Amino acid sequence: MIELPALTGDLIAFVVCAPLMVLLAIGIVVARKPVHSALCMAGVMIGLAVIYAAQDASFLFVVQIIVYTGAILMLFLFVVMLIGVDTRDSVHETLKGHRVLSVLGALGLAGLVFLAVAQTVFADDPAGVAVANAEHGGNIQGVAALLFTRYVILLEATSALLITAAVGAMVLAHGEKLREVRRQPELMAERVRRYATDGVHPGPDPNSGVYARTNAISAPALLPDGSIAENSVSKALAMRGAVVAVDELRDPTAGAFARIEAVAQDLEGEVK
Repeated sequence: MIELPALTGDLIAFVVCAPLMVLLAIGIVVARKPVHSALCMAGVMIGLAVIYAAQDASFLFVVQIIVYTGAILMLFLFVVMLIGVDTRDSVHETLKGHRVLSVLGALGLAGLVFLAVAQTVFADDPAGVAVANAEHGGNIQGVAALLFTRYVILLEATSALLITAAVGAMVLAHGEKLREVRRQPELMAERVRRYATDGVHPGPDPNSGVYARTNAISAPALLPDGSIAENSVSKALAMRGAVVAVDELRDPTAGAFARIEAVAQDLEGEVK
């Protein structure tokens, strides 16, 4: 007769969270959109934190929530937002031997998982977290004692590896300069050259709304003769049609010039 284990809090937490974590882990790989994969990863991390809490591993529970779920996952989402939600990964191999190393890494990870599960299943008498916590007076004290005594070299090596990875990511992400940065003297020389060759005025472009009937940014400026200053309106606004009726802006100036011309003609007629 098979004896069923007693229902305890940690067993119930494992039975509830483990299947959900497996489904969410599959969703990370199967999901087509990176945002959905990130949400599935958040579910896996939260489920793992619940299992840590059920096993009296308070330190790992807090680290899992604050560091992994709160910080690293937010970093993933930040990168996803930078590269774009609809961006698709390229299947073209840019690094030589990338696929071979990926397969070897996957096989190594699968071997480690198999050994960890086999050691847990076929162990004679596993001590458990409760016994380890009792030896050092608590979970936090026990983790600290192991990290800074037995595994201190591995801890330092891991920290050095993480720092190297961060520096390497910064170096790889830093793009090369497409062209040299032009300073103020170079810009002024370019303006003078354009004025000498193409007749482009070296001064700044007129502001929108100047000498117009409105100071709206979409209203083009008027030149002294009543014509439109084409450079006074942003090209982005002009392409979107955000330009007021130019005839209404031109009418007052055109009328004033017409009256001046009429007066001038009258004076010339009187003189003759």
